[in-house]
Amino acid sequence: MSVASMTGFARAEGQDATVSWAWEVKSVNGKSLDLRFRLPPGYDQLEVPMRTALVQRLKRGNVSVSLNIVKAAGSGGLRINREVLAQVIAVAREIETQLDVAPARIDGILSLRGVLDSGEEPADPEAHEKRVAIILKDGERALGELASMRLGEGARLKDVLEARLAEVEGFVARAEASAATQPAALKARLRDLVRTLLDASPTLPEERLAQEAALLVAKADVREELDRLTAHIAAARDLLAEGAAIGRRFDFLCQEFNREANTLCSKSADVELTRIGLALKASIEQLREQVQNIE
Repeated sequence: MSVASMTGFARAEGQDATVSWAWEVKSVNGKSLDLRFRLPPGYDQLEVPMRTALVQRLKRGNVSVSLNIVKAAGSGGLRINREVLAQVIAVAREIETQLDVAPARIDGILSLRGVLDSGEEPADPEAHEKRVAIILKDGERALGELASMRLGEGARLKDVLEARLAEVEGFVARAEASAATQPAALKARLRDLVRTLLDASPTLPEERLAQEAALLVAKADVREELDRLTAHIAAARDLLAEGAAIGRRFDFLCQEFNREANTLCSKSADVELTRIGLALKASIEQLREQVQNIE
């Protein structure tokens, strides 16, 4: 399965002898799948099949779907209903005579309901249903193009994520190679702590001081955090190989990455190891920013 992005855009157009139409489908990042439709009057029935198709294709993202319908040139236009106009004029003149008021204005007459109409022919239910079916096919085509665009963007994101993981892995390797994490360095630190504690508290038993020093060194040992970071890197690569809707799980894994990096920095008593830890945290944050874009 391929990794997919949550961002994309697609447009599909069509027309018949009477109208032309255009679908636009936009998708951006979202915690779940949120679908919003904007359809013209008379085409509301398209929402259900389009929603079903989207749910089958996508798992996450804020998706906006709009359909624009435009009448073909010459298929309509304003027309005067002369019969109604004649009746309105007759009534207006009668009122003028009886009440001695100013003559009716033309803009007022034309604004009355029924005087002007759109000139459209009465709707043919069968023809309308055929048009809706064609428009739906174009809508499904737009959804297919959107899904393809999200997959294309996802392939590019996968390359970026793999590069970020390699960078994180490099910082973990540097931390493992740091002198502060080596057994010899830990033993030397233990000896120094025991010597310092003996000088500071000569009355305390030497065995007790050694135990306290060993405890302090154990708390400063970051090898366990480094082992977990290595395991997280392997888990992240398994997710990328798995593909499909891995965004939420990958985001949780990034939180675990960050937790181990924070612990490493808090434990570190070595300047160089602290620098590596801070660089590691920055790299993990950049990794997580990219993960926010995948489905």
